[in-house]
Amino acid sequence: MVRGMSTDRLEPDPTRLAAWEAFVFAHAAVVGRIERELAGDPDLVPLAWYDVLTALSEAPGERLRLSELAREVVLSRSGLTRLVDRLEAAGLLRREACPDDGRGTLAVLTPAGEAALRRTWPAYARGIVAHFARHLDDDEARVLSAALGRIRDAAREP
Repeated sequence: MVRGMSTDRLEPDPTRLAAWEAFVFAHAAVVGRIERELAGDPDLVPLAWYDVLTALSEAPGERLRLSELAREVVLSRSGLTRLVDRLEAAGLLRREACPDDGRGTLAVLTPAGEAALRRTWPAYARGIVAHFARHLDDDEARVLSAALGRIRDAAREP
């Protein structure tokens, strides 16, 4: 529990509400800027595509069950299915039957998907620096990373 914050409160105190609002609006603004910058170059993949491809590239064997992939990129199952359809049509991933469960489907990164990640990363990294990282000093970056990491981990708990 965070000192000074009761877990049985029904409303956040003003300081934490301000933090929440700053987080939500900063996230939307920064992601929107980066999405627009990536969309301006036809050789780059959209940010949502990049996130799916990154999740696959970091997974064992560069493959994930669709249900696991949906959790990694925070999409509904139906939203992910539509996105995977587009990525598959573009040749950036392929679907495979899950070998240990005939009902399951795996998304597998293709060499073209890996190449798209490599092409897109420099522009994405520039956007992260320009619209996020340069506004934080080292101490702020460490505190923000630790705090948001705790929040992410707590939100993933069953």
